[in-house]
Amino acid sequence: QVQLVESGGGSVQAGGSLKLSCVVFGYVYETQRMAWFRQAPGKGREAVAVIYTGDGSPSYADSVKGRFTISQDNAKNTLYLQMNNLKPEDTAMYFCAADYRPTGSWRLPQWYDYWGRGTQVTVSS
Repeated sequence: QVQLVESGGGSVQAGGSLKLSCVVFGYVYETQRMAWFRQAPGKGREAVAVIYTGDGSPSYADSVKGRFTISQDNAKNTLYLQMNNLKPEDTAMYFCAADYRPTGSWRLPQWYDYWGRGTQVTVSS
């Protein structure tokens, strides 16, 4: 059984920073990629960033490129998302996800096997 637990969300003003964490409990050794998604009220789940656990290579959505950084600490079984220069449009529930058998695009939520419950990020102008 695999469980993902996010933390680090909160309320900040535009231009501020937050660092999200996602701890992975359970069978983690064959995780192939891990990602952050977000979902604003009334909108679909949007891919934010992914990291391929084997070589640590990241990819980002264009909307966050240059502002967000995804990273991992394998010793702590933890995924991070450093978010800088936050904008009101970044307001959403943020979820981490784990994929053990990557096949399709990292941007599509249906390919991920496990999800956390989310942590809320609110950015005010």
